[in-house]
Amino acid sequence: MAVLDSGLAPGHAWPVIARQRFSDHGDAVRPHAAQPDPSGHGTAVCAAICSLAAPVDLMLAQVFSGRSPATAAAVAAALDWAVAGRAQLIHMSLGLREDRLILAQATAAAVAAGCIVVASTPARGTPTFPALYAGVIGATADARCAAGEISALSTAQADFGGCPRYAAAGTDATRAGGASLGAAHLTAFLLSHVEPGTPVDQARERLIALARYRGPECRSARPAARDP
Repeated sequence: MAVLDSGLAPGHAWPVIARQRFSDHGDAVRPHAAQPDPSGHGTAVCAAICSLAAPVDLMLAQVFSGRSPATAAAVAAALDWAVAGRAQLIHMSLGLREDRLILAQATAAAVAAGCIVVASTPARGTPTFPALYAGVIGATADARCAAGEISALSTAQADFGGCPRYAAAGTDATRAGGASLGAAHLTAFLLSHVEPGTPVDQARERLIALARYRGPECRSARPAARDP
């Protein structure tokens, strides 16, 4: 699977089979050798993703650092790289506020190639891209969910919610949280319960069937009845 984020800090044993940094120079996006995670965001996201699943081969695309946000062009280039590397699942704990053609085209190509694409979006406020694009699983944080639980939201904000809390002791709590970790926990759940290569529509059905909660978060929410 591919994780598009800020990279990974040294000292982690998760299997990484490829890594690449994508730098937007304005006139073009250029690939560079990957660097250690400068912000801790990508490391926290990877920790959440790897918290439940069996060991999974990671492709790491650095599309932002602690100093600069991801651009549509850089994310699009990373998506193309992940598809070329035959990633079956692409995770993005990121979102852009404005629709961009280059990002829409790269996302559509990934979906058309059979990739399951998961992207984070805020639990409240304006939803973001690429989570809003057709075929993408939009995920956010849901305070009802513990680790290993998800919610089927099916709202304008997001398709699913996941645990907003940190996956491992020592994770830098200042670097990631909320929708970023909620989406990462959703991907961890997906890896644990959906067979690789499953079409995205079937993956959605499987996630809905296994959701602990259904509908938007509210004080009176009760656990969903799980399908056998």
